[in-house]
Amino acid sequence: MPSTEASASELQDRATLWSVGEIPASDVVSAACDALVAGLDSPGLRVLAACTRAEADYDVHDLLPEALDELGLIFYPVASEAGQEAAARALARRMLAGELTPWELTFRIHQRYGHELPLTERLAALDDEYAILEDDDRAVAQVDAEVTYEARRLAAYPHISTEPTDAPS
Repeated sequence: MPSTEASASELQDRATLWSVGEIPASDVVSAACDALVAGLDSPGLRVLAACTRAEADYDVHDLLPEALDELGLIFYPVASEAGQEAAARALARRMLAGELTPWELTFRIHQRYGHELPLTERLAALDDEYAILEDDDRAVAQVDAEVTYEARRLAAYPHISTEPTDAPS
C-alpha cells in the first residue's frame, strides 16, 4: 500500500495535470480513491472519490479545490505560472517513473509552453535538438541523458508533506 505522502503527491500531480488538460477528470477521481485507501481522509476527498466516471467531467471542477484544501494541498489556477510549473514538474516525475519517454516529455513541454516558461526552457530547447537528430543512436542517447538530468532537476521540488505544521510562535 502506498504511503500517505506518496498518495498526496500523486493526487497533487494528477490535480495539476488535470487543470492544464493533460489527463481526464476520472484520473483525479482514481487518485482520490487511492489516497483514501492509503489512509488520507477528509470529507471533500470522500465526496471526490465517490464520483463516477460519468460525473467526474462535471463535478471534479467544483469538488477538487475543497478536497485539496482540506488536505493542505494546492489547487493551481489553470493559467497561472505556478500551475504551469507544477504541471511541468508532474510531467517530469511521470517521465522518471517510466510513463513517458524523454522525447515525449520534451514534446509535451514544448507543445504546451513553447520557449516561454523559464523553468522549462532547456526542455523546449532539447525538443528542438530531437527534431534535428538523424538516425544516430549515440546522439539520441546523449539528448535523452540531458532530458533525464533536467527531469530530475524539475522533480526534486516541491516536496509534498502530509504532516501538520505548527503555526509560527
